[in-house]
Amino acid sequence: MDETDPQTVGAVETTFAVIGVLQDRGGAGVTEIANELDLSKSAVHKHLATLVDQRCVVQRGDEYRLGLGLFQYGSFVRNGYDVFHKAKPRVRELAEETGEMVWLIVEENGMAMYLFGDGGSLDINVDSLVGTWTHLHLNSGGKAILSRFSEERVREIVDEHGLPRRTARTITDVDELLAELERTRDRGYALNLEEDLTGIHAIGAPIVHREEVQGALSIAGAANRLTEERCHDEYADRLLTAVNDLELNLTYR
Repeated sequence: MDETDPQTVGAVETTFAVIGVLQDRGGAGVTEIANELDLSKSAVHKHLATLVDQRCVVQRGDEYRLGLGLFQYGSFVRNGYDVFHKAKPRVRELAEETGEMVWLIVEENGMAMYLFGDGGSLDINVDSLVGTWTHLHLNSGGKAILSRFSEERVREIVDEHGLPRRTARTITDVDELLAELERTRDRGYALNLEEDLTGIHAIGAPIVHREEVQGALSIAGAANRLTEERCHDEYADRLLTAVNDLELNLTYR
């Protein structure tokens, strides 16, 4: 493991590193974790024992996997977002109307998280994405959120998290991103044209309550179906109507 930041507690960082290995691998043994993190087996075992005691990890023979204790914390955090409760029916309605995937995305510490989703008529397990992080510049919802931030804040996020490339169409230059965010502000929604995944297009709009961005709704689907033209001519009105209704619900709750 890399040296820890002097502002942080090394033991806590190690615990979360162990959790990360278990998440990435879907379960692992002490030796596997120790090798991955360059730690002693005894150190790994102590962290695992603590996590088991707190019901955050479950032991099955020689293998450890993440436990439901973590789900308890995650559910508590998600339920604390008022926009989550208000957006769920809108997400489901949009997915039913369009047949496409619809997502609620929120920003925290300069990254985006998929907070809730519906796969529409598609045979897609949206739960596999819920709770995962992504960079804001990679998707329509993230760009919609960024469009409500000041240039200074956008540059701070880029300095901290970078602009990693996912496809040949990913924006990796901060000035190009700022120009894209200006276009997004002008029309009220952002586009993702195969910038995150090849073959996938998406359109997203920010959710704003009391001058603060609460998150974004986005519609995503196959590029040959959800064409750029359809995003502008058909899906933009549906999305913006849903967002406006959601913002009213947040105001008059």
